[in-house]
Amino acid sequence: MEKYIQPFIEVCENVFHEFVGCDLSADRPYFEVKETINDWDISAVIGLTGEARGAVVISMKTSLAIRLTDILSGSSHTDLDEEVVDAIGEIVNIIAGNVKKNLEESFRLIISLPTIIQGKEHVIKWPTGQARIICIPFNIFENETFVLSVAIESIKGA
Repeated sequence: MEKYIQPFIEVCENVFHEFVGCDLSADRPYFEVKETINDWDISAVIGLTGEARGAVVISMKTSLAIRLTDILSGSSHTDLDEEVVDAIGEIVNIIAGNVKKNLEESFRLIISLPTIIQGKEHVIKWPTGQARIICIPFNIFENETFVLSVAIESIKGA
């Protein structure tokens, strides 16, 4: 499991360092129960298909989504407007695209376009099946956090 999660941590740290200009620290990953209600305001989802299937999801509070978009766009935002939604979708797209490259030794993957879920205490409907959901919490700035959630299972030979 470690060999599949480590690329997600490294890519996430690199993407935020290169594109946002800030450093992250990853906390200990944990398994999430499907259909858990979380305290996030926005989640961006990328589906994975090919020799493996699953999803990569980044979830955060509105304040962090706005702050990241302000840094990336150089403009000021006050709510989850279209530019903020697009920015969070692009962040997860870059993360998934870079992880795809890192996992090509194990799986040939196809990634979907980002899907955005908004709303307080929203629930992500993960596909039923064997894949467990691994959440990697990250600390950013002084007191902000977000989670990168990953569920991936091999379907080679299926």
